Amino acid sequence: MITRHQLREEVIKLLYNVEFMNISIIEARDTLENVDEEAIKLASEVLVKQPEIDSIIEENLINYSLKRLNAVDRAIIRLAVFELLQGTSAKIVINEALELTKEYTDLGDKKAVRFNNKLLDNINKNMNK
Repeated sequence: MITRHQLREEVIKLLYNVEFMNISIIEARDTLENVDEEAIKLASEVLVKQPEIDSIIEENLINYSLKRLNAVDRAIIRLAVFELLQGTSAKIVINEALELTKEYTDLGDKKAVRFNNKLLDNINKNMNK
């Protein structure tokens, strides 16, 4: 049994591989070792809702575009928005997304963490209007 954090890590790796390598979720699974079935299911659900998720992200980016985000941050933010849409606690979702950002994309200057925090906070506020 894997933790929710480990599950989220696997999901962002799958989402990243699907986008970066332009492959299917099954092909992305085959690029990783021992991927949990729940991660594949969750990543597939994110991909199905990706047009809606991307629209929400774009609406909340100020003087920025989704394509300018690095691919790992896009995967993190997409998963976070999906979880917010599913009704998962915003505090948990945002905290987890920021932990993943610290682990995978922050260069030590905390710019990525601050950017993602502000973006997710804006998304959460606008979703709850």
